[in-house]
Amino acid sequence: MPPRSWVVDASKNELIALHHNDSYLRYRTHTLSEKGDVVRDVVESKDGTVARLIMREGKPLTEEQDKSERQRLNDMIASPSAYFRHIRNSDAERKMADKLVPLMPDAAVYTYTPGQPQSGKNGGAREIVIDYKPNPKFNPPNTEAEALTGLEGRVWIDAKSHYLVRMEGTISRGVNFGWGMLAHIYPGGKLVLDQTNIGENRWIFTYFSMKLSVRALMLKTVNVHTESTASDFQKLGPMSYQDAIRMMLNTPLPDR
Repeated sequence: MPPRSWVVDASKNELIALHHNDSYLRYRTHTLSEKGDVVRDVVESKDGTVARLIMREGKPLTEEQDKSERQRLNDMIASPSAYFRHIRNSDAERKMADKLVPLMPDAAVYTYTPGQPQSGKNGGAREIVIDYKPNPKFNPPNTEAEALTGLEGRVWIDAKSHYLVRMEGTISRGVNFGWGMLAHIYPGGKLVLDQTNIGENRWIFTYFSMKLSVRALMLKTVNVHTESTASDFQKLGPMSYQDAIRMMLNTPLPDR
């Protein structure tokens, strides 16, 4: 089986994982970035995902911070139009993934990794390990896809389900967006993500790390460093976003 065929299957499965129809979870995310250290309680509802900030800088929210967060969430319950506007705005990352993931099989040249070194992150299940480099024949169909022209690295794909287990990527050469007028990503950036089957073939990201140097609009160069983990997964039945928020608000803040 050519290595590209594994990537074709994994790309199709990734779209399934991103949209996870008729499957709902509750979990925690812990994110470190330039904006600080935050932990959120996350619930997937029929209407979309909702999240409650529960810790900041390694400590539970203060009474004042919790009051502000509760007010924000209660405002969403009271105003469905505001909630769905929030969902549309926050859905940009998923829409970008919907554009980029199907392009992966053609954006790179794929070869089997010698020795097939396993990631150790798949519960002992066998993985197919594939190296990738930019495909010089790839013509990006949109601005977002230009990011794929400078990415190389390695992927681990579950041999049985053909789902992505791990991806490592490096920006091997500078990438321009809009001929460099919109943005430029400098070489040396790193991307790592892990994905786990938490049961019944429901795959979800459990780790994501991104380190990039980006110049925006030909002006200021900024260093972007984000690291996020997801844990404590619980399966839920379908519920409205209002009920999801109420469930979170009825949960006491963690001690630490």
